[in-house]
Amino acid sequence: MPEMPEVETIRRTLADRVRGRKIMRVDIGLSRLIKWPSPHEFQALIMGRTIAGLDRRGKYLLFYLDNNIVIVIHLRMTGRLYYVTPGTEHDKYTHVAFFFDNSDALLYADSRTLGTLYVLPSQEICRISGLTSMGPEPLSPEFTLDYLESLLAKRKAKIKSLLLNQQLIGGLGNIYADESLAIAGVDPERIASSLNKNEVERLYSAINRVIADGIEHGGTTFRDYRDGEGHSGSHQQYLYVYGRANQPCRKCGSMIARKEVAGRGTHYCPNCQK
Repeated sequence: MPEMPEVETIRRTLADRVRGRKIMRVDIGLSRLIKWPSPHEFQALIMGRTIAGLDRRGKYLLFYLDNNIVIVIHLRMTGRLYYVTPGTEHDKYTHVAFFFDNSDALLYADSRTLGTLYVLPSQEICRISGLTSMGPEPLSPEFTLDYLESLLAKRKAKIKSLLLNQQLIGGLGNIYADESLAIAGVDPERIASSLNKNEVERLYSAINRVIADGIEHGGTTFRDYRDGEGHSGSHQQYLYVYGRANQPCRKCGSMIARKEVAGRGTHYCPNCQK
C-alpha cells in the first residue's frame, strides 16, 4: 500500500502538471470506485472546472477545484495515479480518466480495485471519516516529541499496532513502521508504555527520518507503486528490515526475521531490537 512518502511523491510529481488545468471530460470504467456522490453527479460536479491546487493529508490526495469542490482520492493497496500525454498507452487497469483542456489526461489505475474516489464541497470533507479522524503526521508541527511521549505513556498495546493506528499517527504504514522500529532498536511487540524516555526519543527521531528519507528517494517500489510520472521509487534499496527476511542486518549482521504482529507481516532484527 502506498504510504505517506509515496503519496507525497505522487503529489509533488503531479502538482505543477495539473494546477491550472480545466477538466473537460471524465470517463468512469468502474463505477463502484466512486464512493460519493453517484458516478453521474461525480462527473457533473467537476467537468468544466479548473484544478486550483493539489494537497495531501496522510494517504489521501485532495484536488481543489475553482468552485469550492474537492476531488479526494485514496489509492489503498494497488491504486496508481499518473499523468499522460496524447498517444501514451494506458495501463490495462485504468478505471477512471480525467481529460484536460490541453489534451493530456490524469489516469487512475488499480489492479485490485480497492481504491476510493469522492467529490464533495470542501466544507463537507468530514463525510470521509478517515480524513477527519486522522492523527498528526510525521514531520508536521503537530507531531512533537511531547505528543509521542504522551501517546505511549499509558497505552498497553504493542508498539507496532499503535504506530499503524491512523487516528494516532497519520500516514505511517507497515513499511515505515517496521523501519522506524528497526532504526530505534525497539522490538515491534514491546508494550508502548514500556518504552523509556531515551527509547521514545529514538523512535520519534526514527519516524521522522524514515518518512523524510522515503520522500527523498521517491518512495518505495516493490511491485505496483509508481509516482505521478510513472517512475519507480528507490527507497527499497535503503531499507533496514522490511522485505529483508533471512538477509543480514545492516547494523549487526544477524539474520532479519519475520513474524506477524498486529495482523501484519513484520520484519525486525532479533539482535538489535529489544
